[in-house]
Amino acid sequence: MTAVPDAKPMIEIRDVHKYYGDYHALRGINAVINAGEFFSLLGPSGCGKTTLLRTIAGFEDISSGAILIDGKDMHEVPANRRPTNMVFQSYAIFPHLTVEQNVGFGLRKDPRSPAEKAKAVAEALAMVGLTGFGTRAAHALSGGQRQRVALARALILKPKVLLLDEPLSALDKKMRETMQEELIKLQRQVGITFILVTHDQEEALVMSDRIAVMFEGEIAQLDDPETLYRRPNSRRVAEFIGVMNFVPGKVLSETAGRIELDVQGLGRCQIAPAQAPAGGRATGEISVGFRPETLTILYEGQAASDRECMGTIAEVVYFGDMTYYDVKLDGVDRPVRLSMRNVPGRPVLDLGVRTRIAWSPGALVLFR
Repeated sequence: MTAVPDAKPMIEIRDVHKYYGDYHALRGINAVINAGEFFSLLGPSGCGKTTLLRTIAGFEDISSGAILIDGKDMHEVPANRRPTNMVFQSYAIFPHLTVEQNVGFGLRKDPRSPAEKAKAVAEALAMVGLTGFGTRAAHALSGGQRQRVALARALILKPKVLLLDEPLSALDKKMRETMQEELIKLQRQVGITFILVTHDQEEALVMSDRIAVMFEGEIAQLDDPETLYRRPNSRRVAEFIGVMNFVPGKVLSETAGRIELDVQGLGRCQIAPAQAPAGGRATGEISVGFRPETLTILYEGQAASDRECMGTIAEVVYFGDMTYYDVKLDGVDRPVRLSMRNVPGRPVLDLGVRTRIAWSPGALVLFR
């Protein structure tokens, strides 16, 4: 997904702190979320992402700092007066009401006529693909259908910001993937700002224009999905986003345009300064990271497009479309993970096989 260029800020979070007694839940959060952006807060349990979402919604007060929505400071603005709506992890569907009664619940005090309200409910149900479900009892819905009802109920009030607190966590894998695609399409259709809280790295990468990775009440990195995956700014972020191999290395020299490394198992190479995103690259021992898909097994007759090294297959995990290998590179104590797509004519290698491995210095990331 691509954020709208030059979009105006919809939410500004300025040096926000939140304390629960002595516990410092949010530690100086700063972020700008643009209008029409699909933005995700990603991190492990207890990192503060749901707390931050609840402060935007107005369900939690902040201890200091400021939160602005559409240019207006939300200090002392209650949740029901903010231009936001939330879809909770539990969906909070009323089981004794029908689908249309659930969706129209927020219109109880709306001055529109019953006919106008019914039209709004029908439009909201159509938006989430539930046309014809209006009279169905809420308790008779599947998990995916309940999630759609919760979305329709939130969107019918036309908020400027839709807040999603792990809305897909209760669904099975196949339904999760389906609903991820549906949410992406829905966000494009309605064009409002979506803020998603999730602990699922793949979910965040698939759905988001930008992602804020949080640890211990702080934003560790805020970037678009590709930058987070390819150029994490710390080893902690790299380990949290997908799978990354780490091998020891040494910085031999550094100039304005290149860094010369000696990488265990791979040998000497040069990388660009952008491949050391955290800075602090003084000569000495470092850790070098690379993703499994950036290594390639070379079969008989194949030539390396760039660099080549040797290794031994230590483990094989077959996933149908992909095979994951743990490979013991010569000179490296621990095996590294390598992934290969299974295409016709490409054999799955056995344990203990010696093999040539192709790699490129452009795939390396340097960490202190």
